[in-house]
Amino acid sequence: MDLQIDDKVFLVAGASKGLGLAIAEQLSLNGARVAIASRDTAAIAAAAGALTARSGKEVRAYTMDASDKLSIQQWVANAHADFGRIDGLVVNAGGPPPGQFDVFSDEDWLAAFNLTLMSAVRMVRETLPHLRSAGGGAILTLTSSSVKEPIDFLLLSNVMRSGVTSLAKSLSKQLAAENIRVNNLIPGLIATDRMQNLDTAQAKAKGISISDQRSLNEQSIPFGRYGEPMEFGKAGAFLLSPAASYITGATLVVDGGTMKTVW
Repeated sequence: MDLQIDDKVFLVAGASKGLGLAIAEQLSLNGARVAIASRDTAAIAAAAGALTARSGKEVRAYTMDASDKLSIQQWVANAHADFGRIDGLVVNAGGPPPGQFDVFSDEDWLAAFNLTLMSAVRMVRETLPHLRSAGGGAILTLTSSSVKEPIDFLLLSNVMRSGVTSLAKSLSKQLAAENIRVNNLIPGLIATDRMQNLDTAQAKAKGISISDQRSLNEQSIPFGRYGEPMEFGKAGAFLLSPAASYITGATLVVDGGTMKTVW
């Protein structure tokens, strides 16, 4: 399938590794130019170099802290100045720490609010004028299965990511007339560094090995394995592309059939 994104410009947050990088890679391999961002200057520069070498397309690296308003503003402004246009945005940030209700202070809640929910608000706010100038585009938020099935040890994520999903649904209604599509993408258990960290936390809490924890998780997946980042990245690139021109306000789950919900 031709995604029709050759030379279009996409901003991808949290793209030095993991799910953000997976989407940036698929966009680049399909001909797009990409502005990738992360707090880790060295890591994001390395990721940009690797993507450019593989795809031959322009990929630029930017240092950006998703919990900081000014940093987001600078990223979007600099990317627009460098590329001359913006056709799509991937809203993404590292997840809040795991834990149950009793362990979190007000400061923990506020930090999660800024990192997860307000980062989405701010990224969309800064990008919208450029999407409008381009005559339309796409916004994709990377969220979590916790918005459909709350996860016991990810309380902060449960709450904040549900807000992001509701924001995307509301925006999809508001922006459809301007040819701007807004969708959510939910990963299941994808083999990323983030998943390794979650496996480690769960294993420690249970007093078992990390490999045993992974095996337990894989037993809950109909495919019997963790997903590959590439599989998730392809789904993201599709939703951002004109190939998905009649899809907005949707939440696509890439989880190997794990979730039990019917909606």
